[in-house]
Amino acid sequence: MAMDSSSGNDGRENFRERLMNIDSNLGTCDVERLKFLCRDFISHGKLEKSRSALDIFQHLLVEGLLSEEDPSLLAELLYTMKQNLLLKHLHYTKEQVKNMLSKQRKISLFRNLLYELSENIDSEILKTMIFLMKPSKQDIPQLRVSLDLKLVSSSQVVTSPVDKKTESLPQGEEEVFSHSSIELIRSLPEIDVYRMDRKSRGHCVVINNHTFTSASLQERHGTKKDADCLKHVFQWLGFNVDVYVDVTNERLKEILQKYQNHPDHDEGDCFVFCVLTHGLLGAVYSSDGVLIPIQEITSHFIASKCPGLANKPKLFFIQACQGKEIQPSVFIDADAVNAELTNPLQDSVPVEADFLLGLATVPGYVSFRHRKEGSWYIQSLCNHLKDLVPRQEDILSILTAVNDDVSQRGGMKKQMPQPVFTLRKKVIFPVPQEELSF
Repeated sequence: MAMDSSSGNDGRENFRERLMNIDSNLGTCDVERLKFLCRDFISHGKLEKSRSALDIFQHLLVEGLLSEEDPSLLAELLYTMKQNLLLKHLHYTKEQVKNMLSKQRKISLFRNLLYELSENIDSEILKTMIFLMKPSKQDIPQLRVSLDLKLVSSSQVVTSPVDKKTESLPQGEEEVFSHSSIELIRSLPEIDVYRMDRKSRGHCVVINNHTFTSASLQERHGTKKDADCLKHVFQWLGFNVDVYVDVTNERLKEILQKYQNHPDHDEGDCFVFCVLTHGLLGAVYSSDGVLIPIQEITSHFIASKCPGLANKPKLFFIQACQGKEIQPSVFIDADAVNAELTNPLQDSVPVEADFLLGLATVPGYVSFRHRKEGSWYIQSLCNHLKDLVPRQEDILSILTAVNDDVSQRGGMKKQMPQPVFTLRKKVIFPVPQEELSF
């Protein structure tokens, strides 16, 4: 009997570990989505106090709605939130859950409908609704349907509409705006997110210069690894990726003109442009040794020249030195040449909104590239996109993690990346349905 009891405890501990693994892969926005979807199962007061997905799982366990023997509700929740990669922790596949829901579902069709609608309503629409309705406390019951349609991805709790004839609130709770709902209205300008629901994600261009005609510019061994990683990651994120190798000055002008006037921008969410080459402060080298200001590249995509990308995020990632060469150690190259520092870095970003420039290093310093494994910056960027996009982290949070990672490499030789941006909203890529492996 003791052995059986121990075995049962081990099973429960194993299940809790799996729940903790799921919790660790869900971000703040996911917790709020869970709260919204669980409002028919857990009281409003308990959900308000929940600070993590694990808190919500605990409430479901106590209510008898979740167990190791029957984790189907949690599987349905994860499937609804498009967190299909996490289903493996419950020993489910996406196809199994889809088949299960065709027969029966635990989340009501009404709540599913509200959830789908809320995913497609941005904060501008919500602010207009609130302004036009000018709610008083007496109007709150009538507003509950409208409040259900707010973006659950904006990290706020919403409440479902209640028909007092058929459903009553838990004892002691009042039918008023939750603290979270009030905070949502106050914080709307700070939580805006760029749209990522158009016909296509957009284009990603990779300029990969390995060989140079100038004798002063060495071959960039390891850069193919960087280009391949960028291609795989941005294709995984839904972009159409084009890689150009050993691009001359004239060829770069042609490429910039092509994408400046590309007709697909109208139906795309975003634009990404990556440059892997040698460089100096505020400038990069073409394969024929011409020094090109970064500003000359970014300026092709301002709204007046590229209206299809107006009000959309334009992300530029530059793997190139921004200063003088440092003597490399074995298998380490520096993407720089000896020269005087020119061009202030701030001029590289156009004086208009929606641009981000991710630089491999701060002004005046070199960036490092392993001859076999690729550059510190690009490899870290790709790995953190792979790890943090599924947790719905925004691009600036991801680049902060990249800064921390790269800054800890190299022993005596240090490197610190630097993002420069004029973004007005958060850039959060939708979670891909397939798992990425390099």
